[in-house]
Amino acid sequence: MVKPKKYLGQHFLQDAQIIDKIIAQVKTSGCQNILEVGPGTGALSKHLMQLNKNLKVVEIDQESIIFLQKNYPALDIINEDFLNLNLESLFDGEPFLLLGNFPYNISSQILFHMLSFYPTIPEMIGMFQLEVAQRICSSPHLKTYGIISVLNQIYYQCNLLFRVPPNVFFPPPKVYSAVVHCVKNEKEWNITQFKQLKKIVRFAFQQRRKKLPNALKSEIHDKSFWLNHRFADLRAENLAGDDFLALVKEIQDYKR
Repeated sequence: MVKPKKYLGQHFLQDAQIIDKIIAQVKTSGCQNILEVGPGTGALSKHLMQLNKNLKVVEIDQESIIFLQKNYPALDIINEDFLNLNLESLFDGEPFLLLGNFPYNISSQILFHMLSFYPTIPEMIGMFQLEVAQRICSSPHLKTYGIISVLNQIYYQCNLLFRVPPNVFFPPPKVYSAVVHCVKNEKEWNITQFKQLKKIVRFAFQQRRKKLPNALKSEIHDKSFWLNHRFADLRAENLAGDDFLALVKEIQDYKR
């Protein structure tokens, strides 16, 4: 048996009913390619292998890899850090479903990495700490609304499918979890735009209690930009994703 490692944020899913609910969701996906992140002992992988889909798993833990190779020799295992992977080349440029019981200690980084390759990932089904799941799917004006909410919802339609109690994992985490389903929307953005958008949204939420002219002072110095601007009296939490997109474009145009 693989020993869960705290530094890797490993909590192995063991409950058959929760696994069945996740697999049922995968079956509805139109993606023929699946990338599972952090398969651990293969609780999901062994069921995914039975689907008529092209499955790859990425695992950094050597003990888990040895276990998977012994028990599932046909499994296509990538021994890499997911955060360092070029996701465009994994399936010869074809789109894929991103799936995983994601390590809680890097779940936000996983989302940002996914967004950096969003054209290749039309769909994501992921297990997150409940608090993170709520932030992904949160709406403007709520305390849970933040950077992750804005960026994910610009690129994806995000839904919290169901909550998961701690006792279905080994070892059980100290918090509830939740499964989130994200489907890429029909809009097309470029990656350069994402980098600029990420920077503006991050600045805005780092000082979320300040109005935008003060929160974004380091990005747009000229006070005249904000004269009679429709967002001048608003804070980051008041803006939806499309509002941020419009603001980024206006800042870029103003600087030219």
